[in-house]
Amino acid sequence: MKRATELFTFEVRSSRSPMIEQTWQPGTARLTVRGPETRASTAPIPGDAEFFGIQFSLGTFMPGLPPGQLADTGLTLPPAASGAFWLDGARWELPGPDNADVFVGRLARAGLLVHDPVVPAAVQGDAGGLSRRSVERRVSRATGLTLGVIGQIRRAERAVELLSRGASPLDAADQAGYADQSHLTRSLTRFAGRTPSQVAASARGV
Repeated sequence: MKRATELFTFEVRSSRSPMIEQTWQPGTARLTVRGPETRASTAPIPGDAEFFGIQFSLGTFMPGLPPGQLADTGLTLPPAASGAFWLDGARWELPGPDNADVFVGRLARAGLLVHDPVVPAAVQGDAGGLSRRSVERRVSRATGLTLGVIGQIRRAERAVELLSRGASPLDAADQAGYADQSHLTRSLTRFAGRTPSQVAASARGV
């Protein structure tokens, strides 16, 4: 079984919009909104499939599509004619790599997309004087996750990055902040769907 990044070449682009983490492509077909993922999952991908994606920055979310209800799943919005879709009773053109900023800006002006700056600050350890309960409530509203789970996901991402760069599982566990290699293995099995040795082997093209 291969990951999408091993089957396709994705052109990743940065964005001027603070609400966009990055965009990626090729192509576009229908619009699906995916929520946060707390475990590795698989999906059938046809060999001729084409994609274009917008990854929102941490703290950016759609109030009408609560992230908590979309955790580990996705929602395909009703299609409209001529490369469009329906959202909140209105027809929207499908975005592409050249108009992602404009598309996101329109969503924000319509109140369909908002950003809570408390969330990324809280993940960095800055609660801004708010109580732990208030912070957790805002993080949950914007991401559908707790601060603890977000931290676990980020630690796993860091470990995958280290392993992909050639670090041994033992060194990756130490540098990513795991208690030991067994904790690293359990974490990557959950969040990446692979063991540390499998991640390293994939990076080597094995």
